[in-house]
Amino acid sequence: MAPSEEDSMLMKLESVCTDLKKLLLTSAKMEENLGTVDKKFDDMEETLSTAARRVAPLHSLAMTAKALETRINRAVSPALELLDSFKLAESLQHRLLQLSSEASSEKKPRKRLKQLLKYVDCVDQLNTTINTISQEGEPVIQKLQEVVEFLSRTKATDQYRTHRLTETLVTLKALYETEVDALRFDGLLDEALLNLQDEFESMLQKLRHQDIGELNEDKEDEIVASDLGTEMDVEVLRRIAETLAANDCLDICIDIYVKVRYRRAAKALMRLNPDYLRTHAPEEIDEMEWESLETAVTLWIQHFELAVKTVIVSEKKLCIQVLGEIIDGVIWPECFVKIAGKIMAVFFRFGEGIARSSKEPQKLFKLLDMFDSLEKLKIQFSEIFEGEAGTDICTRFRELEKLLVHASSKVFWEFGLQIEGNADGFPPPQDGSVPKLVRYAINYLKYLATGTYSISMAKVLRTEQIWKAGILSKPETDENLLRDAISNVMEALQRNVESKRSYYKDKVLPHVFAMNTYWYIYMRTKNTELGNLLGEQYVKKTYKVLAEESAYMYQRQAWGPLVRLLDKEELKKQINEEVNLGVLVRGKMEAFLKAFDEISQRHRGSYNIPDYDLREQIREATVKFVTPAYADFMNSYSAVLQGKSYLTQESIQGLIGQIFDGPDTAGDRKLKLRDSKDRTNGGPSASVDGEIKDFRRSTSGTSDI
Repeated sequence: MAPSEEDSMLMKLESVCTDLKKLLLTSAKMEENLGTVDKKFDDMEETLSTAARRVAPLHSLAMTAKALETRINRAVSPALELLDSFKLAESLQHRLLQLSSEASSEKKPRKRLKQLLKYVDCVDQLNTTINTISQEGEPVIQKLQEVVEFLSRTKATDQYRTHRLTETLVTLKALYETEVDALRFDGLLDEALLNLQDEFESMLQKLRHQDIGELNEDKEDEIVASDLGTEMDVEVLRRIAETLAANDCLDICIDIYVKVRYRRAAKALMRLNPDYLRTHAPEEIDEMEWESLETAVTLWIQHFELAVKTVIVSEKKLCIQVLGEIIDGVIWPECFVKIAGKIMAVFFRFGEGIARSSKEPQKLFKLLDMFDSLEKLKIQFSEIFEGEAGTDICTRFRELEKLLVHASSKVFWEFGLQIEGNADGFPPPQDGSVPKLVRYAINYLKYLATGTYSISMAKVLRTEQIWKAGILSKPETDENLLRDAISNVMEALQRNVESKRSYYKDKVLPHVFAMNTYWYIYMRTKNTELGNLLGEQYVKKTYKVLAEESAYMYQRQAWGPLVRLLDKEELKKQINEEVNLGVLVRGKMEAFLKAFDEISQRHRGSYNIPDYDLREQIREATVKFVTPAYADFMNSYSAVLQGKSYLTQESIQGLIGQIFDGPDTAGDRKLKLRDSKDRTNGGPSASVDGEIKDFRRSTSGTSDI
């Protein structure tokens, strides 16, 4: 190695050696300093341990005091709040007195309602406050008592403070035990609830229905229910009802509401003077005069519709408005049904009495009127009384409909059976005129076939058939059902007429009777709803043909022997046997005139053809039948008949005309005009209805049916 390199290395080694010495010296000093610090830490630790031992009791006392403070605060704070509630209750009581005085002195209705709302609000606040006191009082007193017992047991505070806390507990407990019941049952809250009950009843009493008598008179306007009170009235009633319900007065509230509103609804209906509703037993109804019963049923239909569409609908709306929010809407349906059920029961009772009364023929139309009115109200009635509460009323409504269906069908079928059974009951008219039974039956069926009753009668027959055959059956159409039913009655009527023909001993009268009767049936049926229902061709082929056949037989029996007296062939046979022609011819003529006089007398005294058109046709046919034979006889033997005056052809024709000039011709014409007017209008005329009523009156004791 070179000398220069060795010198450089030595210098570096010397520098490193110097640094190591310095580092060793520094480390020695640091070790010495660390020892000193360690000693100081030991001294501080000893000092802190001593201090901790001295402070530990004080810390325990502080924690105990903090826990005691928390425990006392947890008991005292609710107690203070309870006292504040007592103060609030007292303040609200004073407020109630003030509002009660202001409401009593207020004369303006709207302002008074506003005062009542404030009064109700104050009652609600007082009730809430009392409930708070009642619910929180016992837990508060219990907590306070536990604190007092703890302090007394542990002596965590001085006796003075414990004594004060004990006195507070005793006072609060005594206040709670004495004041809570007084506030709830004997104080101003109780008086306020009584006042609200009175106000509730008074306000309900003032809500009146409009005069439904005016609606009953105005037939053109649609029947619409009216509101029973203003929005303010309803709001006050609703608030009062909810307040009473919240204060354990729900039963009282319901009793007041049902009692007052039923009386109001009943009073509204009493303005219609429904005295007829007092008669409801079937036996009592059977004893009523028909005119009175007819009027009663008409009024029942009108009043029932008015009751449902006005009074009942209005009461339901008010009931929902006032009681709808109480117990989630469970209460109002029961209240409404209690009100409406009493009213509906009176109407149902009368309707059931009518349906169960005797099945007289004239009742059919009133039964159908009642049935039709229920059908029109069925949907609305179901909507009004929907829900479980209205089940009984809806059931009774359906039962009344069933009774009316059974009663209507039974009346109709018994009507046919009575006609059938009358075959041997009463003799026909002595003059061969149309019997009262036929006139009544035809007008009865014409009335039934009108648009007013045909639809209802067909619906009754279809319903009855479905009930008998089952709901899965396929009943005939309404028109076929009604046509078949009426055809059965018409056939029974025809059998009745045929059976009565045998009663006559005179050979001509049965044909006069049949001719009059069948012609009457034909003329009164054609071009009417009844004729359209039965079929015009059927009516013509049946009753017109029967009338024409009877007319032919009448002519043959009444005038045939007379014409045969003038038979020249018969006279020629006698001439061969007898020589004196003049004697024979004059004898024939005398016999003819005598027979003509006899038949004229019988026509005037025993034979009656009341229908003007029929009489004219018979007159014309008789003239054509008799006059030519008489004229031919006169012309053939004019030489023999000379020297003695006989009636001319014109005289015979005039006498025949006089025979058929009945004294009631004008009346017949008038009757026919009324009937033609009836057919033109397409509805039951006054004459038809009057004839039915006349028949009813004449059959009050003994009937042709």
